This record gives sequence, structure tokens and C-alpha cells, in this order.
Amino acid sequence: MKKLSDIKRFELYIWLIPAFFLLNLVGDAIEDANNFPLIIFNELWLVIYLSVANYQLFEHTLPKLSPKKLIASFFRILLYAFIFSLGFYIWRTLGVTLHIYTPLGKPISIEKRIGELTGYAIGSVLFFGIVRHLYNYVRLKQSAQQLRIASQQAELNYLKSQTNPHFLFNTLNNIYSLARDKSDLAPESILRLSKILRYMLYETSGPYIAIEQDLKIIDDYIALEKLRYDESLRVNFNYDLEDLKQSLPPLLLIPLVENAFKHGVSETRELPFVDIHLSIKNRQLFFMVKNSTGDPAGDNKTKENIGLSNLRRQLELLYTDYLLEVQQGEFTFTATLKINLASHA
Repeated sequence: MKKLSDIKRFELYIWLIPAFFLLNLVGDAIEDANNFPLIIFNELWLVIYLSVANYQLFEHTLPKLSPKKLIASFFRILLYAFIFSLGFYIWRTLGVTLHIYTPLGKPISIEKRIGELTGYAIGSVLFFGIVRHLYNYVRLKQSAQQLRIASQQAELNYLKSQTNPHFLFNTLNNIYSLARDKSDLAPESILRLSKILRYMLYETSGPYIAIEQDLKIIDDYIALEKLRYDESLRVNFNYDLEDLKQSLPPLLLIPLVENAFKHGVSETRELPFVDIHLSIKNRQLFFMVKNSTGDPAGDNKTKENIGLSNLRRQLELLYTDYLLEVQQGEFTFTATLKINLASHA
């Protein structure tokens, strides 16, 4: 069974040989258009020889050359020096003898004929070698690109596998608190959690989803969180979207909302609040989440939790033009996300 790489190399020569033939045919036809039918057979005869010789040279001989086998490598090179000079002349002579190749133009000496054919053969080596090098270079870049995409997708899946359980763990903690207090709101919280679970299981497998679906989940999550607090909690969620069907990677925004409740509101003693604003215009997304905290402003750098860290890495993999900023204020925390949705990596 042939290797895939061998098949790919053979496919290269399927179009490379006709291209070499046509290139030489055009050149000869320009010089002598009157004998075009004969030129076709002449070039075909020569190209058959050179194509086989170049295929053997580049695919079988050159890969075997090694400094450790210096003598064998020397004799291989010497063999091809013969093949592309005197051997090529013998092939042309055989064509003349079999009445396949028709000599055109003025007769010249054997030495000049061999020199002419050697130059032709060296030109074929350059043509096959350069095109083969470019072909391998392009294939290598494509393979590297495919590997990079596969690696990024695997990392994205890993980040999601971290973020989703983390999100569910925090949500289950909220329900546990209600159940422990024997709250009548526990059944409602379980119902809302089931909707979130259904969404995560059946709607987030693809790379994109309509923004309106993510908005519903954010609404459900906010409602689920509000069940834990009394009327002192103020939540303002507004959005301005020119198209509710605008596509977005699923669950991309929820970590900022979750962070506001988990690490902000839950630690606020007085007048807890969360302000959320989302807008998408001309493929420019702006998402800001501002929440109360239990800490005053400090000079220390804000420490990012797993949700924010994963979000930042996902943005690096998904987009080339984005900005995620977090700012610790006086008993407030603000996260701002800007994305050029047209800059998908």
C-alpha cells in the first residue's frame, strides 16, 4: 500500500510534466511555426525521457545521498551526469532511428548536439527542482496552518471544558444555599438551572450561535443569582443590538457576568449592584460589566480568576482585534470588552 506522501508526490508530476511539455512546445513553436506537428512529436519524445530522469533524481536519488555514503553518492551523481548528457543524446538518436524524432534545422556536430541537449536537460532539472521546492513549501505551510488550527480548536475545547464546569459549580452553590435555607425559591432556581444546562449541552457545540440565545442565558443566570438576594440588589441589564441574529461564540460573555456576582456582589455588604451594557453596531461589540465589591481601590494589580483568564485566552485564539480591560475602583469593579467581530482569526 502506497504512503499518502508518495501519492501526493505522484500527483505533483501529473500536472508538472504537461506544464514542462507545453512550456517547451511554445518556445519551439515560436522559433519554427511551420513544422509545428513535427515539433510536437519531437518534444514529446524528449520530455518523456527528461520527466522520468527528473522523477528518479528528485524522488529517489537525492533523498538517498548521504555524507556517510560518500562513494555511493559520488557514483549516483556521476550516473546522472551521464543521463543528462550522453544518455540524453543516445535517447534522441534512438528516436531518430525509430522515426519518432525528426531532426529539424541545420545539421551540427555531435559535440555541439550533446552540449545543446545537456543545456536542455539542465534547464529541465532547474524547472522540476524549483517548482517541486515551491510545491513542498506551500504544502508545508498548509500543513502547519492546519496543525495550528487543530491545536487552537483543541485548546478552545479545553478552555470550554474548564469554564463550563466552573460556571455550573458556582450555580449549584447558589442553589445549595437556597436549599439549605429551605427557601421556596429552590424549585424555581432548579428550573432555571435546567434551562442553562439544556443550552450548554445542545446549543453550544458549534463555533457560533445567535447573540439572542446567549442573551436569554444571561437573563436566566441573572434571575438565578437574584433569587439569593433581597430587594437591596440592583441589577441593570440593557443592550442595543442592530441584529439579534448576529453570530458570536457561545458563552463568550457569561464569564464577565458570573465574575460580577461571584467575586463582586457576594462580597458587598451595602447596596450591591451590577450594571451590564451590551451593544453591537457595524460588527463592533462593546460589553461592559460594572459591579460593587467589598474592597476599596488599591495599587495592587487585579488578580484574575479562572473565568477571566480563560476568557482572555479564548479571545486570543478567536480574534485579532479585541480589548479586555478590568479596573478596580473604590468599592467597584469594571470589566470592559471590545471586539471587532470581523477580525475572527
